[in-house]
Amino acid sequence: MRLDLSPALSKPELLAAPVVEALSKLPDADAIQVAPIDPDLADTAAFCEAYDVTLEQSANCVIVVGKPAGVYAACVVLATTRADVNGAVRRLLGTRKASFAPMDDAVGISGMQYGGITPIGLPSDWPVYVDSRVLAVSSAVIGSGIRGSKIVLPGTLIASLPGATVIENLALESL
Repeated sequence: MRLDLSPALSKPELLAAPVVEALSKLPDADAIQVAPIDPDLADTAAFCEAYDVTLEQSANCVIVVGKPAGVYAACVVLATTRADVNGAVRRLLGTRKASFAPMDDAVGISGMQYGGITPIGLPSDWPVYVDSRVLAVSSAVIGSGIRGSKIVLPGTLIASLPGATVIENLALESL
């Protein structure tokens, strides 16, 4: 991994405002690090190639919405998988349909940049569903709320975030 890591709370300029606020309240915040990256390389495949991070170390946080109720949730899955939005996620939300939230909604409601959304600092009424495979990653790399940095933290810490629930088979293997 070729990231220049620093304790996350020591670099608030590398975090979205809701992430800084949430981190300041987390008991394990000292285990969370942040690294600056080129914002043009924030998307998973480009990031992993440029920074020598494997897809198995990289996690994605996607925002989904259940319809017709308009219930939002976050799903954290490894980059080697994809969230089972029409199966597991829809059932968890208790809705007839589920889909990825429109970009404008995800950005506007979360206060984070598209391509940098993280489960840390999301609205407190949103459930955070974490695929069980994320827990096995000792140093998971995920968004920081902005495109210009990434957070690195133990996968088990993601599962202990407020509102988080670990779900077996939340994600499907990517093709």
